[in-house]
Amino acid sequence: MTKTAKIWRRKSVAQLQADAASPGGFRRVLGLWQLTAIGVGGIIGVGIFVLAGQQAATNAGPAVALSFLLAGLGSACAALCYAEFAGMIPVTGSAYTYGYAVLGELVAWIIGWDLLLEYALVVAVVAIGWSGYVQVLLASVGIELPIWARRSMSDATMHYYLHQLLAGLGLSYSSGPPAPTDGYRFNVIAAAASIGVAGLLSLKTEWGARFNTVVVGIKLLAVLAVVGVGVFYIHPSNWHPFVPARITDAAGVGHFGWQGVLTGASVVFFAVFGYDTLTTAAEEARNPQRDLSRAVMLSLAVAMVLYIAVSLVLTGITSYSRLGGDASVSDAFRSIGLGWLATAIAAAAVVGVTSVLFAFMLGAARIGFAMGRDGLLPAWFSRLHPRFGTPARPTMLLGCFTGLVAGLLPISEVAELVNIGTLSAFVLVCGAVWLLRRRQPELVRGFRVPAMNLVAPLGMAFSVLLIAGLPWVTFERFLIWMGLGLLLYFGYGIRHSRLGQAEGD
Repeated sequence: MTKTAKIWRRKSVAQLQADAASPGGFRRVLGLWQLTAIGVGGIIGVGIFVLAGQQAATNAGPAVALSFLLAGLGSACAALCYAEFAGMIPVTGSAYTYGYAVLGELVAWIIGWDLLLEYALVVAVVAIGWSGYVQVLLASVGIELPIWARRSMSDATMHYYLHQLLAGLGLSYSSGPPAPTDGYRFNVIAAAASIGVAGLLSLKTEWGARFNTVVVGIKLLAVLAVVGVGVFYIHPSNWHPFVPARITDAAGVGHFGWQGVLTGASVVFFAVFGYDTLTTAAEEARNPQRDLSRAVMLSLAVAMVLYIAVSLVLTGITSYSRLGGDASVSDAFRSIGLGWLATAIAAAAVVGVTSVLFAFMLGAARIGFAMGRDGLLPAWFSRLHPRFGTPARPTMLLGCFTGLVAGLLPISEVAELVNIGTLSAFVLVCGAVWLLRRRQPELVRGFRVPAMNLVAPLGMAFSVLLIAGLPWVTFERFLIWMGLGLLLYFGYGIRHSRLGQAEGD
């Protein structure tokens, strides 16, 4: 087989289902509500407790609710496509596995490599936001960490050290940014959160799932408290103008206006996916054909209602310009004299945001497992723990990696890189399910996307539109990651592919 033919080889649905049924695989212990809790846990978190306020303050104003709505429409189209795939191919690996079945090995590798970065960086972003609320709680009892231990590096510091690294490798010839004045910083709390969740996920799946379900319940109660109490303190004057006039800051960067709403949607898109993490646990579901598609749609519906409600409450009780902090929900209620509720929300956020770490760390480890089982990554990634039956090795590796990222990098830089990865995967998933419906209409589908010829193209178009709203530097970093991935695939994966070995390559 020529190399060109190799990169397009596909795994049949029967082969994928055989992988899921192979001896020594995962134990099926998750029901509908546990799967839904993973989805809700993955969606609701930093988006409500951090990004809603930050994007209102910097890009969209009160129209951040429209940013969530726009991002949610695109996400809903992709969610329908995920639901059809999940009911048809209930195999761990999510979009990576779906791509392998429809688009071929190289595209599957690109999706898998993309998702590894996406999920790992989501964990890092959430850990940074989680750290902000922990610090609010510590401050309420008079405990304050030194500045170097409670903050990630600033954008300027990160750019300086990145330039120094590239210069050392001979890849930069400009003078670069000036030396920073804030020195070294490492967010100790964020790093500890990443590593701690990795340790929990290395234990039995059902233990982690029970813990996650309780945590999601606490988080939902906190969100309902924000809406239920905040609605009585809304001043409609805070919503005017609903879409603030476009302005340009001293650095020449534009904010607000309808372009700001689009930019806000591109960033908060980070907050309206997460349901895809539950599809990575397909081989651990008791009845995947029935429950996966239901859990996907149910988790997104719950999350979108709550996101829009919280956005309107936050911008209604105080001026959007005051919502730029790392603990914006607590800040909003403290600004109207409800300090007790602000502290309670911070406590619930600390507990609740843990479920997002859980969902995305679980997703990343299972995608690494699936790629290792297929031979595209070393077999080390696909070995389950002999006692707990979990992919403990890749989980702990991810914990260490995300801990470093969360400790060092600023939240805005990481969130933008997450979104371009997610949106790229959504484009491919929507295209793949559309293609498979045409190519193999006879396949049994537990769920069918309604109006497929409309929904799939809309999902692709929304995703491309939101990609266009991201800064150019995000594209540069994403292309570097993809370049590293292609080197790894052509240097290792294409020669060790189990599918290729089965075909005699």
